[in-house]
Amino acid sequence: MDKIERRSILKSLGAISIGAVGPALSKGEVFAKPYQLQKKELETDVLVIGGGTAGVIAAIQAGRLGVRTTVIESGSQLGGTTTTGGVVFPGIFHAWGKQIIAGIGWELVHDCVQMDGGDFPNFSIIPNNTTIRHWRHQVAVNGFLYTLLAEEKCKDAGINIKYYQSPTEVTFKKGKWFVKTMGKGTQTDIICKQIIDCTGNAFVASLAGYDVLREADTQPGSLIFRISGYDYDSLDLDQIPKKFHSELRRNMIISRKNDDPDGTFPPNVPYGYVYVPGADSTTADTHTLANMQGRSNLLKLLRELREQPGCENIRIADLQTETAVRETYRIDGEYKITHDDYVSGKVFQDSVSHSFYPIDLHREGKSIYQEFLKEDVVACIPLRALIPKSSDNFLVAGRCVSSDRLANSALRVQASCMGMGQAAGVAAALACKKDVTPLKLPVSEVQQVIEEHGGIVPR
Repeated sequence: MDKIERRSILKSLGAISIGAVGPALSKGEVFAKPYQLQKKELETDVLVIGGGTAGVIAAIQAGRLGVRTTVIESGSQLGGTTTTGGVVFPGIFHAWGKQIIAGIGWELVHDCVQMDGGDFPNFSIIPNNTTIRHWRHQVAVNGFLYTLLAEEKCKDAGINIKYYQSPTEVTFKKGKWFVKTMGKGTQTDIICKQIIDCTGNAFVASLAGYDVLREADTQPGSLIFRISGYDYDSLDLDQIPKKFHSELRRNMIISRKNDDPDGTFPPNVPYGYVYVPGADSTTADTHTLANMQGRSNLLKLLRELREQPGCENIRIADLQTETAVRETYRIDGEYKITHDDYVSGKVFQDSVSHSFYPIDLHREGKSIYQEFLKEDVVACIPLRALIPKSSDNFLVAGRCVSSDRLANSALRVQASCMGMGQAAGVAAALACKKDVTPLKLPVSEVQQVIEEHGGIVPR
């Protein structure tokens, strides 16, 4: 009798519990209204489009000069080639025993290395062939930490960061720019006084109606990765085709800093890459194709490597999210930096930054074409090369700088792009304050402000 009563009580409790919970759950569930696109308006002084290598520095500089600054980035983080592209050795900041690029870019790199407990190369050492071994002065950074510090410095400078945004229309009216952007669930109308195109592809310059240039055949991009699961020193290389040797070796580099004061490149980041012919990040379609092609090429390489003796257990240890792009579009600027300008170290009256890297043209299926700068030669970048022809209130910074192809193959590296970014940030901020187009700024004033903020101006 007791068992029957107990079962009845438990059954009743169960029914009460279900009855109590059921209505509560149903009351918490409501029909949602259909999602509607959020339309917003934003007014700013300087609009930086592209939060990559040059864009981060341009934005920080403009913000530190006290003008309202907004940066829009189509991806999820700042840093560009250094972070999503995985080129975690931004250079080169030193040449011939002295620093030639400093300022905000160097501040960010220095803070990143210091916080990560890393080491710097010995910049004072100048071997006879230093330009050939330019990589000895590369600085390795932690890409994850780099993007965290870049975002923090932007926020400290009062920058309004807007991720997942891309421009769709760019119009100049009555001395101001009107920019429409689309993002995840949002459409924003932005009004600004000055634009800095840091997309790397001169995409915004093209939308604004300015001429852009491109080679019929562009350099391949690179998808960067790391592989593990083998010991390079124990491999029988006579049994492995030579075409795989460099890929295997690159992924097993160990720093010899203790034995060699010049260091080894890269100091602490083993890496490999597969070429992606025609890689182009300009549009969603071309960017998708570049990333998919890179992953497909890597998968093919992985399968081939695993067929080699001693490589059966090779695995992917790390893989970048995007293919790093070397070359697409450049602006047709007020001045075009030529190959001769670059290798001769021509100093311009309106020079705003240095660049030091060999002419470095990557070619699919061929060796890299390189020309090394002669002793004591350092290239210069004029402000006019950052301004599209016949433009108003518009600047660019980064690899879309006005230059011929050979000069651009050297100008595109990160330290050079950082120097351009700082110069563009100064010019845009001063142009806002004086209510003029950048081309009408007193060059000496631009140069002075760059130096006041730690930059190095060619003299």
